[in-house]
Amino acid sequence: MDAVAAPKVMREPRTERGRRTQRAILDAAAAEFGEKGFHESSIVSITIRAGVALGSFYTYFESKEALFKALVQDMSCRVRDHVAPVLARHGGGAIGAEGIALAAFLDFARQHKEIYRIIDEAEFVAPEDWRAHYLNTAARILERLQAAHAKGELGVEPSEVHAWAIMGMNVFLGLRFGVMDGIADLAEVAAAANALLKDGLG
Repeated sequence: MDAVAAPKVMREPRTERGRRTQRAILDAAAAEFGEKGFHESSIVSITIRAGVALGSFYTYFESKEALFKALVQDMSCRVRDHVAPVLARHGGGAIGAEGIALAAFLDFARQHKEIYRIIDEAEFVAPEDWRAHYLNTAARILERLQAAHAKGELGVEPSEVHAWAIMGMNVFLGLRFGVMDGIADLAEVAAAANALLKDGLG
Protein backbone atom coordinates (compact mmCIF):
# COMPACT_ATOMS: atom_id res chain seq x y z
CA MET A 1 0.00 0.00 0.00
CA ASP A 2 1.59 3.25 -1.10
CA ALA A 3 1.30 6.59 0.64
CA VAL A 4 -0.58 9.29 -1.23
CA ALA A 5 0.54 12.88 -1.64
CA ALA A 6 -2.38 15.30 -1.70
CA PRO A 7 -1.83 18.41 -3.83
CA LYS A 8 -0.20 21.18 -1.79
CA VAL A 9 -2.66 24.00 -1.27
CA MET A 10 -0.83 26.33 1.14
CA ARG A 11 1.45 29.11 0.02
CA GLU A 12 4.69 28.83 1.95
CA PRO A 13 5.45 31.92 4.09
CA ARG A 14 8.84 33.50 3.56
CA THR A 15 9.28 34.91 7.05
CA GLU A 16 8.82 33.77 10.64
CA ARG A 17 6.09 36.37 11.04
CA GLY A 18 4.35 34.92 8.00
CA ARG A 19 4.57 31.42 9.46
CA ARG A 20 3.01 32.66 12.69
CA THR A 21 0.20 34.37 10.77
CA GLN A 22 -0.49 31.29 8.70
CA ARG A 23 -0.47 29.14 11.85
CA ALA A 24 -2.94 31.52 13.51
CA ILE A 25 -5.29 31.22 10.51
CA LEU A 26 -5.07 27.42 10.51
CA ASP A 27 -5.73 27.24 14.25
CA ALA A 28 -8.67 29.62 13.95
CA ALA A 29 -10.03 27.61 11.03
CA ALA A 30 -9.79 24.40 13.07
CA ALA A 31 -11.85 25.98 15.83
CA GLU A 32 -14.33 27.58 13.42
CA PHE A 33 -14.88 24.54 11.20
CA GLY A 34 -14.95 22.31 14.28
CA GLU A 35 -17.73 24.38 15.84
CA LYS A 36 -19.80 25.38 12.82
CA GLY A 37 -18.83 23.06 10.01
CA PHE A 38 -17.51 24.10 6.61
CA HIS A 39 -20.65 25.64 5.11
CA GLU A 40 -21.57 27.78 8.12
CA SER A 41 -18.07 29.17 8.58
CA SER A 42 -16.79 32.24 6.77
CA ILE A 43 -13.41 33.71 5.93
CA VAL A 44 -14.35 36.87 7.85
CA SER A 45 -15.19 34.93 11.03
CA ILE A 46 -11.97 32.92 10.73
CA THR A 47 -9.77 36.01 10.32
CA ILE A 48 -11.50 37.72 13.25
CA ARG A 49 -10.88 34.66 15.40
CA ALA A 50 -7.26 34.57 14.22
CA GLY A 51 -6.77 38.27 14.89
CA VAL A 52 -5.46 38.96 11.39
CA ALA A 53 -6.53 41.30 8.63
CA LEU A 54 -8.80 39.95 5.92
CA GLY A 55 -6.17 40.76 3.31
CA SER A 56 -3.67 38.58 5.15
CA PHE A 57 -5.88 35.57 4.50
CA TYR A 58 -5.44 35.83 0.73
CA THR A 59 -1.67 36.03 1.12
CA TYR A 60 -1.71 32.39 2.19
CA PHE A 61 -4.96 30.87 0.88
CA GLU A 62 -6.94 31.37 -2.32
CA SER A 63 -10.35 30.54 -0.85
CA LYS A 64 -12.23 28.96 2.04
CA GLU A 65 -12.07 25.66 0.16
CA ALA A 66 -8.28 25.94 -0.15
CA LEU A 67 -8.02 26.69 3.56
CA PHE A 68 -10.13 23.66 4.43
CA LYS A 69 -7.99 21.40 2.25
CA ALA A 70 -4.86 22.83 3.83
CA LEU A 71 -6.33 22.27 7.27
CA VAL A 72 -7.05 18.59 6.56
CA GLN A 73 -3.45 18.13 5.43
CA ASP A 74 -2.18 20.10 8.41
CA MET A 75 -4.18 18.08 10.95
CA SER A 76 -3.08 14.82 9.39
CA CYS A 77 0.54 15.95 9.70
CA ARG A 78 0.00 17.12 13.26
CA VAL A 79 -1.30 13.70 14.27
CA ARG A 80 1.78 12.12 12.68
CA ASP A 81 4.11 14.61 14.36
CA HIS A 82 2.42 14.08 17.73
CA VAL A 83 2.83 10.31 17.58
CA ALA A 84 6.28 10.02 15.94
CA PRO A 85 8.42 11.38 18.82
CA VAL A 86 6.65 9.09 21.29
CA LEU A 87 7.35 6.09 19.07
CA ALA A 88 10.97 7.16 18.65
CA ARG A 89 11.48 6.99 22.42
CA HIS A 90 9.89 3.53 22.65
CA GLY A 91 12.46 0.78 22.94
CA GLY A 92 10.14 -2.23 23.10
CA GLY A 93 8.59 -4.48 20.49
CA ALA A 94 6.05 -3.88 17.76
CA ILE A 95 2.93 -4.66 19.78
CA GLY A 96 4.00 -2.31 22.53
CA ALA A 97 4.75 0.35 19.93
CA GLU A 98 1.19 0.21 18.60
CA GLY A 99 -0.10 0.69 22.15
CA ILE A 100 2.19 3.69 22.57
CA ALA A 101 1.00 5.12 19.24
CA LEU A 102 -2.64 4.65 20.24
CA ALA A 103 -2.14 6.36 23.60
CA ALA A 104 -0.49 9.32 21.86
CA PHE A 105 -3.35 9.55 19.35
CA LEU A 106 -5.97 9.38 22.11
CA ASP A 107 -4.18 12.26 23.83
CA PHE A 108 -4.20 14.26 20.60
CA ALA A 109 -7.88 13.54 19.99
CA ARG A 110 -8.77 14.70 23.48
CA GLN A 111 -6.88 17.96 22.95
CA HIS A 112 -8.23 18.49 19.42
CA LYS A 113 -11.78 17.15 19.37
CA GLU A 114 -12.50 19.18 16.25
CA ILE A 115 -10.40 16.77 14.17
CA TYR A 116 -13.31 14.34 13.92
CA ARG A 117 -15.77 16.83 12.46
CA ILE A 118 -13.16 18.22 10.09
CA ILE A 119 -12.01 14.82 8.79
CA ASP A 120 -15.61 13.62 8.44
CA GLU A 121 -16.57 16.70 6.41
CA ALA A 122 -13.46 16.30 4.29
CA GLU A 123 -15.00 13.24 2.65
CA PHE A 124 -17.34 15.64 0.84
CA VAL A 125 -15.47 18.97 0.84
CA ALA A 126 -11.93 17.72 0.16
CA PRO A 127 -12.20 14.04 -0.86
CA GLU A 128 -8.63 13.75 -2.16
CA ASP A 129 -7.23 14.98 1.14
CA TRP A 130 -9.66 12.80 3.11
CA ARG A 131 -8.50 9.76 1.17
CA ALA A 132 -4.83 10.71 1.55
CA HIS A 133 -5.23 11.13 5.32
CA TYR A 134 -6.44 7.57 5.80
CA LEU A 135 -4.18 5.96 3.20
CA ASN A 136 -1.10 7.61 4.67
CA THR A 137 -2.03 6.75 8.24
CA ALA A 138 -2.59 3.11 7.33
CA ALA A 139 0.65 3.06 5.31
CA ARG A 140 2.62 4.19 8.38
CA ILE A 141 1.05 1.45 10.50
CA LEU A 142 1.75 -1.19 7.86
CA GLU A 143 5.36 -0.04 7.55
CA ARG A 144 5.83 -0.48 11.32
CA LEU A 145 4.23 -3.93 11.23
CA GLN A 146 6.34 -5.05 8.27
CA ALA A 147 9.53 -3.90 10.00
CA ALA A 148 8.50 -5.84 13.11
CA HIS A 149 7.71 -8.95 11.07
CA ALA A 150 11.16 -8.78 9.50
CA LYS A 151 12.61 -8.88 13.04
CA GLY A 152 10.52 -11.93 13.91
CA GLU A 153 8.29 -10.05 16.35
CA LEU A 154 4.94 -10.97 14.76
CA GLY A 155 3.35 -14.36 14.38
CA VAL A 156 1.65 -13.50 11.07
CA GLU A 157 2.78 -11.63 8.00
CA PRO A 158 1.09 -8.21 8.21
CA SER A 159 -1.09 -6.98 5.37
CA GLU A 160 -3.10 -3.90 4.48
CA VAL A 161 -6.06 -5.53 6.26
CA HIS A 162 -4.16 -5.56 9.55
CA ALA A 163 -3.12 -1.92 9.14
CA TRP A 164 -6.66 -0.74 8.39
CA ALA A 165 -8.10 -2.83 11.23
CA ILE A 166 -5.69 -1.22 13.70
CA MET A 167 -6.40 2.23 12.32
CA GLY A 168 -10.14 1.63 12.53
CA MET A 169 -9.83 0.57 16.15
CA ASN A 170 -7.76 3.65 16.92
CA VAL A 171 -10.20 6.02 15.20
CA PHE A 172 -13.22 4.76 17.10
CA LEU A 173 -11.41 4.57 20.43
CA GLY A 174 -10.39 8.19 19.84
CA LEU A 175 -14.01 9.09 19.16
CA ARG A 176 -15.27 7.33 22.29
CA PHE A 177 -12.53 8.16 24.79
CA GLY A 178 -10.99 11.28 23.26
CA VAL A 179 -14.09 13.16 22.10
CA MET A 180 -17.08 11.75 24.01
CA ASP A 181 -15.32 10.96 27.30
CA GLY A 182 -12.91 13.44 28.82
CA ILE A 183 -12.09 11.56 32.02
CA ALA A 184 -11.27 7.96 31.06
CA ASP A 185 -7.71 6.83 31.76
CA LEU A 186 -6.18 6.83 28.28
CA ALA A 187 -3.33 4.55 29.31
CA GLU A 188 -5.86 1.94 30.43
CA VAL A 189 -7.79 2.28 27.18
CA ALA A 190 -4.60 1.83 25.15
CA ALA A 191 -3.54 -1.17 27.27
CA ALA A 192 -6.88 -2.91 26.74
CA ALA A 193 -6.69 -2.36 22.98
CA ASN A 194 -3.06 -3.45 22.96
CA ALA A 195 -4.01 -6.77 24.56
CA LEU A 196 -6.18 -7.47 21.50
CA LEU A 197 -3.21 -6.90 19.23
CA LYS A 198 -0.91 -9.03 21.37
CA ASP A 199 -3.23 -12.02 21.17
CA GLY A 200 -4.12 -11.45 17.53
CA LEU A 201 -0.71 -10.68 16.06
CA GLY A 202 1.90 -11.73 18.60
